[in-house]
Amino acid sequence: MTRKMLQFIRLHQQAPDKRAADERAQDFGEISVAFDDDRAGAQASRCEQCGIPFCQIACPVANNIPDWLMLTATGRMEEAYAASSATNTFPEICGRICPQDRLCEGNCVLEQSTHGGVTIGAVEKYITETAFENGWVKPPRPRVELTQSVGIVGGGPGGLAAADALRRMGYKVTVYDRHDRMGGLLIYGIPGFKLDKSVVERRTKLLAEGGVELKTGIEIGRDLSFAELRARHDAVLIATGVYKARALGVPGDSLSGVHAALDYLIASNKVGLGDTVPAYEDGTLNAAGKDVVVIGGGDTAMDCVRTAIRQGAKSVKCLYRRDRANMPGSQREVANAEEEGVSFEWMAAPLAIEGSGKVQGVRAVRMHLGVADSSGRQTPVAIEGSDFTLPADLVIKALGFEPEDQQALFGAPDLAVTRWGTVWADEKTAQTSIDGVFAAGDIVRGASLVVWAIKDGRDAAASIDTYLKAKATRAAE
Repeated sequence: MTRKMLQFIRLHQQAPDKRAADERAQDFGEISVAFDDDRAGAQASRCEQCGIPFCQIACPVANNIPDWLMLTATGRMEEAYAASSATNTFPEICGRICPQDRLCEGNCVLEQSTHGGVTIGAVEKYITETAFENGWVKPPRPRVELTQSVGIVGGGPGGLAAADALRRMGYKVTVYDRHDRMGGLLIYGIPGFKLDKSVVERRTKLLAEGGVELKTGIEIGRDLSFAELRARHDAVLIATGVYKARALGVPGDSLSGVHAALDYLIASNKVGLGDTVPAYEDGTLNAAGKDVVVIGGGDTAMDCVRTAIRQGAKSVKCLYRRDRANMPGSQREVANAEEEGVSFEWMAAPLAIEGSGKVQGVRAVRMHLGVADSSGRQTPVAIEGSDFTLPADLVIKALGFEPEDQQALFGAPDLAVTRWGTVWADEKTAQTSIDGVFAAGDIVRGASLVVWAIKDGRDAAASIDTYLKAKATRAAE
């Protein structure tokens, strides 16, 4: 069906329907019901086709959103997928997990003019699922095979995006990951109710069919030395991400029952994938029947509280030191959590984890927002005499992630790092302090969004291509 654009004047914004909160809180299935053809086309037709597309400007991978919205509205779905996938390696993943309310949709002119933004993420997901159903999504097979090879350390979104791009260029590509599955945080960090694991596995299968060699269970520096890795390949890309949990920095941080968010989420996701996880089976990383307190206000904290609800927690509370308007996570995720039964303690910070050997509660203090710091955000200040205690059998630290000591892990003291511990890489070329070694994603920029990792991986692939072509030219002279 062909539709006219600018239909916002007669069509209201309609987000995808969600399963009822009491139903979805019982399982790890995705909570949103996918758009059908009619709703996707109708919502796409609301686009204003702006001369200055602020949605595209706000998108880290610069998706040509107005074009594929127009193509969807007019029923030209294969072209819509071609436009969508031209700038994004994994549009079906970003359509599901990107915080569109902070990126494309939040910057839509219709949103800013109070008409309700175009539901870009849901349409993006619809486009790619339609493409898969019709067989339009193909493995990354190159036209010409090249002799040079690239080794990629890390099978997360950045590494896999680079692998896809480099394979299409014709390079031999091998991805190494220390986990037993490819996907990184897409598989082990993000719960299934946001991203079904079959969606990720479908993509890694395509990469393998396209000739990308995927090697799991290999940790560089343990199973394969960094020197040997470099000797195997003409170029190397470090895309390991950041996994080290930030400490609470309060008394009782090491009590039994206090765990890092990623440890908790990995255990839950492995169980969902059918693995046996002893720490889940014995209750250590299982919230069933427990009073749970999650400390933090980002998307990882929302993943933890919503996972705890599904595991059958007795109560779930989120402790965050700023107010709702100043939290770093997606407001949609907060709303989903509230619907599912999570309670929020805004403007509160932990003072100590209490208990005798095992956690029994979290002592916290009320906060108010003081003057702005150098980043422009108001600094939380404790209110004297406002202490209170939350009962807790399980405390989850979701305060963000820091890089591991990459120099020590790789046995590469000449790999330069920044004062934050991230790998230093030239901002234009993505090359590190070691010739032929590149870095991309969170290990360079710090903990960030999946879509930024995809952009960084694609950009690094382009730089590696330039480097290897110059290397080949020099060798031929």
